[in-house]
Amino acid sequence: MPSVDIIDLNNNKVGTLDLADSVFGAPVNEALIYEAVRWQLACERAGTHKVKNRSEVSGSGKKLWKQKGTGRARMGSIRSPLWRHGGTVNGPTPRDYSYKLPKKMQLGALRSALSAKLRDGELAVVQAFNVADHKSKTTRSALGMLGVARTALLVEAAENRNLALGSRNLPGIKLVATREVSVYDLLGHQRVLMTEAAARKLSEALA
Repeated sequence: MPSVDIIDLNNNKVGTLDLADSVFGAPVNEALIYEAVRWQLACERAGTHKVKNRSEVSGSGKKLWKQKGTGRARMGSIRSPLWRHGGTVNGPTPRDYSYKLPKKMQLGALRSALSAKLRDGELAVVQAFNVADHKSKTTRSALGMLGVARTALLVEAAENRNLALGSRNLPGIKLVATREVSVYDLLGHQRVLMTEAAARKLSEALA
């Protein structure tokens, strides 16, 4: 069973926490993580790409010149795909890229990502994010004390208004609730900082 140190906002150790071995000590399945990231990105695609075919572009439907006798090639419409400003053939149309990923695969990928972060020393458990006020400067200072140099994912179990307001304008910092933790967010941030309550909640929910 993996054990991690609990730190305060001054980066001082205040205790230890035993995490669920099936969640934070699971074998890292990279193929499963790949499938989860691919699924999440596919579900987030807007799919609003659209081109106009020959029936949708502007232009008259009148035959440009008579069929025979001009010496030119026969042509029926100015909206033909062969012409400039004509329609597009076989272009993209709006579609839904989302698909269903089995729940067991989603949970397995999440366990693998959490285990990888803990294994690489990029996951820390904070006693509580009790920042003094809602200013970004205060939150940035607190994160600096915790060793956040680039990007960080903050995981909170309960609503924290000061942290939400103080972190929303900080580049590379994202605050999520425990139910919103995703594999893509875990891999997209260098550090993962979660409260003690959030760590316990994830251990119970994913075990």
